[in-house]
Amino acid sequence: MDPLRRSPSPCSSSSRPPSPRTPPPCEAQGYVGIEAVLDQVKIKAMKMGFEFNIMVVGQSGLGKSTMVNTLFRSKMWRSSLPSLGVPTLQTLQLQSMTHVIEEKGVRLKLTVTDTPGFGDQINNDKCWDPILGYIKEQYERYLQEEILITRQRHIPDTRVHCCIYFVPPTGHCLRPLDIEFLQRLCRMVNVVPVIARADSLTIEEREAFRLRIQKDLRTHCIEVYPQKCFDEDINDRLLNSKIRERIPFAVVGADREHLVNGRCVLGRKTKWGVIEVENMAHCEFPLLRDLLIRSHLQDLKDITHNVHYENYRVCRLNESHVLPRGPGWVNLTPAPSSSSSTPKPSKVRLRTHRSQDRKQK
Repeated sequence: MDPLRRSPSPCSSSSRPPSPRTPPPCEAQGYVGIEAVLDQVKIKAMKMGFEFNIMVVGQSGLGKSTMVNTLFRSKMWRSSLPSLGVPTLQTLQLQSMTHVIEEKGVRLKLTVTDTPGFGDQINNDKCWDPILGYIKEQYERYLQEEILITRQRHIPDTRVHCCIYFVPPTGHCLRPLDIEFLQRLCRMVNVVPVIARADSLTIEEREAFRLRIQKDLRTHCIEVYPQKCFDEDINDRLLNSKIRERIPFAVVGADREHLVNGRCVLGRKTKWGVIEVENMAHCEFPLLRDLLIRSHLQDLKDITHNVHYENYRVCRLNESHVLPRGPGWVNLTPAPSSSSSTPKPSKVRLRTHRSQDRKQK
């Protein structure tokens, strides 16, 4: 069955549960100490640390590994030295690397999944299957741990929280391959498209290319992150609207520092000067970094758990009423034979069974 039909849209009305109405605040007559809860949450979070899993997808030679190194200021992947003239080997299979990054006492367990050179082959028919299969596999692992009678106190989270999709800087529009893959990908994971190696385009070409990509995304109903339907209040709407206007970000990756006007900057050195990665006049890398790390990291994880994983969980339990058995597994109630693949609330199903029992009596 076509995955486009099976997977519900992440922006459907049943994806994210409506937030309950909060009662009006009641001011305390004296000091109670409720504000200390924030300190308690912070201390507990500092002890446990945080997990963040990202995936990079794109053709070989677009600077995926360099971009990851630039984002987290660490050597996640080591490329071969340019002075030796040895080209970097293409990735032949999906590879995941986990590093623990610590900054000011905050530990982040970062897992980066590098994908094969997407679209490098002559025949690219269904070349997205290994990538989509990997994302589903991580959902399945979490689901299997979740339905155990005796569960772990902390379930290891290997689910992909964000996928950075590298668009080649052709200057034209999205390729049919990009459109076909993005239509499937955005229903399973948060997708942030970027224009790779943006220094190969002029500013005018870059802006025209961005407008064409935005038009293609709207025409083909591709919902990239941040999705409009998940803006919870006016502040989110204002912030995310500015981000959506700049997507896809035109980025340049570099993991070396150079001396410019007496200061060390991160950038790429060329014959005509240094392309500063963190200079908005040169590229939009700061916008991508702020989105992934400084402003929306927790929101990416929340949408992954409450929307994408929840859609997978409901569809999975409806498709197969008995999951592969193991020690301590729960036997699920068989689903009705007439049930469709669309997720339905369990309460409605219980009422249906009760009404049938009453008719039989």
